[in-house]
Amino acid sequence: MKPCSVTVSTECSLAHCDASPFLNFSFGASSSQRSSCLSNNISVGRFYRNNSLFSTRATTHVPPKYNIVASFPEKISPAKVLRHILELPGVHQGPACFDALSAKLVEKAGFSYCFTSGFSISAARLALPDTGFISYGEMVDQGQQITQAVLIPVIGDGDNGYGNAMNVKRTVKGYIKAGFAGIILEDQVSPKACGHTRGRRVVSREEAVMKIKAAIDARNESGSDIVIVARTDSRQALSLDESLWRSRAFADAGADVLFIDALASKDEMKAFCEISPVVPKMANMLEGGGKTPILNPLELEELGYKLVAYPLSLIGVSIQAMQDSLTAIKGGRIPPPGSMPSFEEIKEILGFNTYYEEEKRYATRQLSSEKVISNSYGIQPMARDDTSRRGQSSQDPIVEVITPEVYTNSGADRSGGAFSGIWSRTLRIKITGRDGFEKLDVRIPAGFLDGITNVVPALGGVNIKELLDDAAEEVGGKILLDFKDTMGDRIQVFLE
Repeated sequence: MKPCSVTVSTECSLAHCDASPFLNFSFGASSSQRSSCLSNNISVGRFYRNNSLFSTRATTHVPPKYNIVASFPEKISPAKVLRHILELPGVHQGPACFDALSAKLVEKAGFSYCFTSGFSISAARLALPDTGFISYGEMVDQGQQITQAVLIPVIGDGDNGYGNAMNVKRTVKGYIKAGFAGIILEDQVSPKACGHTRGRRVVSREEAVMKIKAAIDARNESGSDIVIVARTDSRQALSLDESLWRSRAFADAGADVLFIDALASKDEMKAFCEISPVVPKMANMLEGGGKTPILNPLELEELGYKLVAYPLSLIGVSIQAMQDSLTAIKGGRIPPPGSMPSFEEIKEILGFNTYYEEEKRYATRQLSSEKVISNSYGIQPMARDDTSRRGQSSQDPIVEVITPEVYTNSGADRSGGAFSGIWSRTLRIKITGRDGFEKLDVRIPAGFLDGITNVVPALGGVNIKELLDDAAEEVGGKILLDFKDTMGDRIQVFLE
């Protein structure tokens, strides 16, 4: 496979597809130059199918001196995309998601990749602390939902591999199948603890290194190129020197990225970035009061970091927003307009409009040789029998009513009383789709009520008998119902 090539051009151009960008570039220039260019995104057309990326050559409009043209192979895996990101200059920010929706929002915001956060997934999925409650199976299941929802590469939180070296191999293979581009593996004992909380303990040096070797073996056995991020928690559990030793050993074992969690100062962060200089380093900017100093991207780049995670931003603001909304509702109000997107914006984020447009591709029309009516209303296609229906119009649908409930307000023999005329009346049911096309237009005897709900399930909660009682003695036609169902279709019921 031909590697990614990145060249510098002096011309500004814009020729990218309408998909969201999956590569954020920062530029390897001076600090002042980087400051002015850090926010620029390079857009590259790409389409994922079955965990593979089909990308097109593209350029973006950036200042002339820094225009970059990125060329990619025709087919490239999410892990390969992540490896390309690691080869690019600058530091690359990756917010941590916890479900499919939060991952989609990260992608829509234009980030080139994202992390999953075990802390946040444990909170969102179990409402429990990140103290070892959540299992391998739950993390893989959540991860698969996330990777299927987005096109950008996702680095998964693999905790401590959920056991010994053999468990680590199973975890890596499971994360590969789930579609992850990378996996973070740490050296804590079980049950593990959150990186910036108390009570952390780590396994021995030998076991920690052996787990990384097992992860690499699992990758090779799977024929994958998933990125292995080796994390040590020994800074807080033991010492800075121990964490530096372990990081060097992880690099020697073949880890792709190194990560020491909970470094306590900028000097410690610098010391970490100076070891094994050819191996990219990851920083963890724990928002809201962790042990590591919060630095901006330019400062992190100056120290030598390549990746930076923001683990709590999305789950944190989500908790606060929900608490504020619940307070408003409890007080008899609704959340103020500026605190949440409109319903139309929510539908756009979730892809309703895209769905409606694509749905039009599969709209069907009735065939002349066979009467076809939408199966969503319970009627199957039936061949036309000309010999038995010679007097029937070609436009009349065929309705089959099976064991109906008989409306007998004045007796099943249809005799006596004002309601005997019901059997001579007809119910017409007409359904018009939101696109204006007629989906259904049938007539059935007014006495057969159960057949109505067989045809139109949306009428299941309507008291048709009461409506018939009210209209039984009226002469001429009358509309009994006229409403829209949850699909947006207009449903009309006439008594003829």
